[in-house]
Amino acid sequence: MPTLDTAINGDPDTGADLTPYGGVTADAAWAEEIRSLAQQRDAVLLAHNYQLPEIQEIADHTGDSLALSRIAAESDASTIVFCGVHFMAETAKILSPDKTVLIPDARAGCSLADSITGEQLREWKAEHPGAVVVSYVNTTAEVKAETDICCTSSNAVDVVASIPAEREVLFCPDQFLGAHVKRVTGRENLHVWAGECHVHAGINGPELAERAAADPDADLFIHPECGCATSALYLAGEGAVAEGRVKILSTGGMLTAARETNAESVLVATEVGMLHQLRKAAPETDFRAVNDRASCRYMKMITPAALLRSLRECADEVHVAPEIAERGRASVQRMIEIGTSGGGE
Repeated sequence: MPTLDTAINGDPDTGADLTPYGGVTADAAWAEEIRSLAQQRDAVLLAHNYQLPEIQEIADHTGDSLALSRIAAESDASTIVFCGVHFMAETAKILSPDKTVLIPDARAGCSLADSITGEQLREWKAEHPGAVVVSYVNTTAEVKAETDICCTSSNAVDVVASIPAEREVLFCPDQFLGAHVKRVTGRENLHVWAGECHVHAGINGPELAERAAADPDADLFIHPECGCATSALYLAGEGAVAEGRVKILSTGGMLTAARETNAESVLVATEVGMLHQLRKAAPETDFRAVNDRASCRYMKMITPAALLRSLRECADEVHVAPEIAERGRASVQRMIEIGTSGGGE
């Protein structure tokens, strides 16, 4: 039977203990125990596209956070084990309030979700009375509760376009997705919060330009959270890359495009965990990261040992206060009713 241990790996910025659970190999014995425990717990295993490959492979469902939360809500399982970061497990709890939701490591946070708090949003709303708040689904439950309509990267434009033109819009928390929405809609009364995902922000324009120049026939799959999204459109506008090869896509949109592309190679600007699903979707295509260092340490905290611990001990359970969940659920449901939620974040 596998045993658990840890390795020293604190957060250099905050001093918080982010030591991942270790000491377990994702071998056949591990997989057998995971499946047996999941059955005992009446649990469905969900894994985000950015998870370690071995976590993705053991999961019942793999995808983006919103799609997984909706799958969980429709599942007959009484327990949801969400292999992702904390706001994702919160969203699953919001949509499935009567189910037990576990995250294998509750310390797995998100720099983007942490870039705005409920209090900060309330203060921002007070500065713009009457404005409609649109929040990316990559936010905490508290922020969702202060939000009028949530959005994903694939339906953010549709959500904002659904709001009367004369109404101010407060868009949070991702500045790059907000800039993309403002560029597409041309909306001048859209105010964007200056938040970012540290991983996506680190995929920069010069790096993209260099990689694209070295492989001019490659398709470019660019997540709108990336700091290089504007650069990708500039490269297309300047003719450095064929316009049809630049695709601004959510993670789910990337999978759809992977199955449809005729390109021999694709440069991918998002967290590197996405490459596993893309290569499975189109094994004949050469998918390569624009930045192979774009790995989220929080996503990678969901180790084989962490998943085993969670199922053995029913740890860590996620709770959302009922009144917060009710208000947050309303903002998510409004999002689903407008356009299509598509491939999620």
